[in-house]
Amino acid sequence: MTDATNVFIKICGLRTVRDVEAAVAAGADALGFVFAPGSPRTVDAAAARKLIAGVPDGVLTVGVFRGQPVDEVRRFAEESGVRSVQLHGDEGAAYYEELRAPGRTLIRATARAVAAVGEYGEDLLLIDAPDPGSGKPWNWASEEFTAPAGRWLLAGGLTPDTVREAVEVTGAWGVDVSSGVERERGVKSPELIRAFIEAARS
Repeated sequence: MTDATNVFIKICGLRTVRDVEAAVAAGADALGFVFAPGSPRTVDAAAARKLIAGVPDGVLTVGVFRGQPVDEVRRFAEESGVRSVQLHGDEGAAYYEELRAPGRTLIRATARAVAAVGEYGEDLLLIDAPDPGSGKPWNWASEEFTAPAGRWLLAGGLTPDTVREAVEVTGAWGVDVSSGVERERGVKSPELIRAFIEAARS
């Protein structure tokens, strides 16, 4: 059973200084910056670097990618200064090995059932909804759900109203949210960020 007061919380899709400051002040453990094209939350490496500049060392900064070439992922990670890379796609173990670097945390995001963390060499696993960032919930309450072994995060349609139950039901080590703390698509709400973190750790 996960101790809710210690649940790891990642706030994803941050685009402004206000968003970053609100997430840090509320106690987020990780901040996500979307480098995958086609999202209303996408930022470039230069913008992310400016946002990351004021983030405390104890907060993990994550670059989020989806189906991009490994050279592009490496370049964005290095230019932005993120300390973690999160991959949504069909990348195999060799892809993760190419991205491994001292001090870099690798996160594998998938919507499929996984028995244990580390199958592809990832440090953390993120169980996501089939359409990441859409706000559509994953069926985490299904009786068929089996939590993977190791450190994993639950994502997909979580909100301040649902996150506590989600952690209790699944035993997730951590949670990830993006659209669930937005007042409109792509626009974060500091109030919802605070409410989400308080609910997750209540």
